[in-house]
Amino acid sequence: MISLKKVSTLFLAGTLVFGLAACSGSKETTTGEKGEGGTGYPKKAITVVAPSGAGGGWDLTARSIAKVLNETKLVDQPMTVENKPGGGGAVFMAEYATQQVENNDMLLVNSPPIIINNLKKEGNSPYGYKNTTPLAQLTKDYGAIVVKADSEFKDLKSVLEVVKKDPKELTFAGGSAPGSMDHLVSILPAYEYGVDPTKIKYVSYDGGGEAITALLGGNADVIGTDASSVKEFLKSGKVRVLAITSPERLSGDFAEIPTAIEAGVNAEFTIWRGLFGPEKMSDEAKKYWETTLDKLVDSPEWKLEVETQGWELEYKNSADFSKFLDEQEAQVQQLLEALGMQK
Repeated sequence: MISLKKVSTLFLAGTLVFGLAACSGSKETTTGEKGEGGTGYPKKAITVVAPSGAGGGWDLTARSIAKVLNETKLVDQPMTVENKPGGGGAVFMAEYATQQVENNDMLLVNSPPIIINNLKKEGNSPYGYKNTTPLAQLTKDYGAIVVKADSEFKDLKSVLEVVKKDPKELTFAGGSAPGSMDHLVSILPAYEYGVDPTKIKYVSYDGGGEAITALLGGNADVIGTDASSVKEFLKSGKVRVLAITSPERLSGDFAEIPTAIEAGVNAEFTIWRGLFGPEKMSDEAKKYWETTLDKLVDSPEWKLEVETQGWELEYKNSADFSKFLDEQEAQVQQLLEALGMQK
């Protein structure tokens, strides 16, 4: 058995863990080095893929990146978003790693599942971050344990007491496959509370938005998801957030929500999110995105977007992000082994 204090080192550089410069920038600062024919990269619209349905963390991140880059003209080609749901990100990952391997004009938003899906036992993907070109970590978010606003459960411990008596009494749901991120957010508090996580009833959906719909429709009792994706539902009074997996209380709309630690459950879970290119991305395209993303994270427009979405800015450039992912792979393997979920 490992404690969640130890587990909390597994998803973010020692802590568990499971789009903009001013519009006046010149073309020389936004288009990168010139390639053959003097046109340079990018030559056409860029697609940012969220490998899930609408409404979840990947979708919101992809749309924020595209929105800010479009509005600020940091990228002088259109930025569009496509949703490619399936298998908690694993379905599109297979396409990206095999059919889009040299497509410089298609980028991917992902988070811990790009590692988890590759290492877990059930429904695992043969493809992971090593089949991409990591470009940058951009933000971090936290897990949230959520029920309907009219639920009988008023706090995290009341849920954990029920599943401790009967792990299958409640239906948990999330926007990722068993063994993946939302699943881990859902079961880790129970694991820390002494419940066998393998016995908890968990139903997966393609994205946080679908999981919330299931909750509101009465098809799930509790969902584990990322805090940012339930922000608007919390504000509208449709859901009750029982706990956040941050080390201390968040500000803004989550200021009144206790952490899991406050509830006596030592469950920290930080959700990093990053941007990836295809495995055989050209040197020109990679350099372009390294330069552009450096400008993105320093811009007031991006900082405002991150704050508006309820995220925290956590930037690692391509080299640092790649090193971080190597560390994450070893740590995730350790976590999955502790939970009996490794392949």
